[in-house]
Amino acid sequence: MATINEIAKKAQISKTTVSRVLNDDQTLSVTEETRNKILKVAEELDYIPKRQRNKPKKINDPKKYEKIGLLMYLSLESEFDDPYYSAIRNGIEKRMFELGIDLSKILRPPFNKKDLEGLDGLIVVGVIGQEEVENQVKLVKHLVFVDVSPDEQLYDSVVIDFEKATSNVIQYLLELGHEKIGYIGGQSYTMAGLSGKLDIQDIRKRTYEKVLTDRGLYNSEYTYIGKWTTKDGLTLMEEAINSGNLPTAFFIGSDPMAIGAMKALTDAGLKVPEDVAIFGFDGIELCEFVTPPLSTVNVHTEEMGKVAVNLLVERINGRNLPLKVVVPTSLIIRKSCGGDGS
Repeated sequence: MATINEIAKKAQISKTTVSRVLNDDQTLSVTEETRNKILKVAEELDYIPKRQRNKPKKINDPKKYEKIGLLMYLSLESEFDDPYYSAIRNGIEKRMFELGIDLSKILRPPFNKKDLEGLDGLIVVGVIGQEEVENQVKLVKHLVFVDVSPDEQLYDSVVIDFEKATSNVIQYLLELGHEKIGYIGGQSYTMAGLSGKLDIQDIRKRTYEKVLTDRGLYNSEYTYIGKWTTKDGLTLMEEAINSGNLPTAFFIGSDPMAIGAMKALTDAGLKVPEDVAIFGFDGIELCEFVTPPLSTVNVHTEEMGKVAVNLLVERINGRNLPLKVVVPTSLIIRKSCGGDGS
């Protein structure tokens, strides 16, 4: 492949001028004759512009990937409020760009059954009911599910172990000496789909209740449920403070809610973690920069999206064995929980 130096030498024009012409510098003042001479020599030497050299290459047969859909099985409002799902979507889009695959359509419920027709593959993000899977999205030959595994004997999926992650947080808070542990999270909700209504349950809340019940420490008065927003994290913590029966620690189902809860404690003159320890969930970047830095469950959400794309490509290329990928989580210990973190 020819270089700019070789083109400049053959055209007998300065390297700087050649570079600016080949990079389409609109601010360069040069005669049309000189410009055409440079372009002609570049063509003779088979020069490839840098932007084309770095362009992602289509994988295998591009025709196989012309109609790939993304079904975000949650409302647009929910995605905006929760960085967890937007990060998964970012991972999907990044990996598709790296592979040179175009995303032909993005769907949300309620959607029209005809929207699924003609798709070569579909990535489904969010909690979707078995009835929806069997009666609707099953119409697409190649499916990958993210954040849910409706049937691991049939479909590829990418998930995290919410139960294990939650159990690890509660166990850690217990080891720190806390017995009055509260939970703040988002409400279970009903979503409209083609097969009717679908009830979405919070595995974190359910696991929190089970772990503490097994230890004889569960108290329903320590649970506060609202929307998955920073604002509701604040208002729910205010409710807990005003109740007069404030737990010494809280596991909070999302980092945005946890950040709101910490503000409520600060506004009330309470210290984190001296008065109340806080542990979040998601691992968003902002956690490191709040005061005090927020302990959280680190979820590799963007990687989940990338893995989903890889699985879909493998399926389209002929893999028949369904795979379930469990992406590991880890606890990031910072000052907000009173542990040994920074």
